[in-house]
Amino acid sequence: MSNTNLALILAAGNGSRLAARSGELPKPLVKLQGKPLLEHVMRGAHAAAIDRFVIVLGYRGHMIQQWYESHPIAGVEVSFVENPDYHKNNGISALRARPLIHEPFLLMMADHMFDPANAQALLRHPLGKGQVCLAVDRNIDRVFDIDDATKVRLAGDRIIDIGKDLQSYDALDTGMFHCDPVLFQWLEKAMKNGNCSLSDGMRLMAKNGAFKAFDIGEGYWQDVDTPEAFEYALQSFPLQPELIPNTAGLAYV
Repeated sequence: MSNTNLALILAAGNGSRLAARSGELPKPLVKLQGKPLLEHVMRGAHAAAIDRFVIVLGYRGHMIQQWYESHPIAGVEVSFVENPDYHKNNGISALRARPLIHEPFLLMMADHMFDPANAQALLRHPLGKGQVCLAVDRNIDRVFDIDDATKVRLAGDRIIDIGKDLQSYDALDTGMFHCDPVLFQWLEKAMKNGNCSLSDGMRLMAKNGAFKAFDIGEGYWQDVDTPEAFEYALQSFPLQPELIPNTAGLAYV
């Protein structure tokens, strides 16, 4: 069993495609089944024994921080990092957290819903020194929006390519990675004109044989990036008992 108990959550983007649903809210605060997306992600990770979080904020980040300070999760420690360049690709957000992370960590997106069992299984899977292991879904036919999904090409358990525009692929990126901190070095190497995406860094890792895949099998996940994906998640996301909306009349941001 992994002793990883730290998660990095990227929550900096402006979520423009979900604006019809989010209005003035930053996307991580859009509610699904009565709770903000970010709370689902954090509680799901906590159920997988994560008790420390580094959360990268950008677009209206003060609202996210104010929400969390009003609704803290018992038993966890949270550090917030600002990314003023949140309009750039997500690799830049990840790099903003580099000074705080010196050990293996779970990398997650603030808008990817998942079954906590996925995170538990990924963390149990051995992570080699200098590697990143991505939780992938081989059940391509069940994915709601295949055009928007990030595709993965495999050779056994090794990822050899990743990107949204791959024509040939074997699985899909679920947005959850078990990472050695070497990831930050690869993101730096992938930088072009002051910008890089996670996939840019991962492609370099793939060329060097350091990017592995872990199949989540029948585990649930859903990227909530558009109003259509939100509606789909609303119907399909399995509500965890601890996530049942409170009835005490507490208002969210």
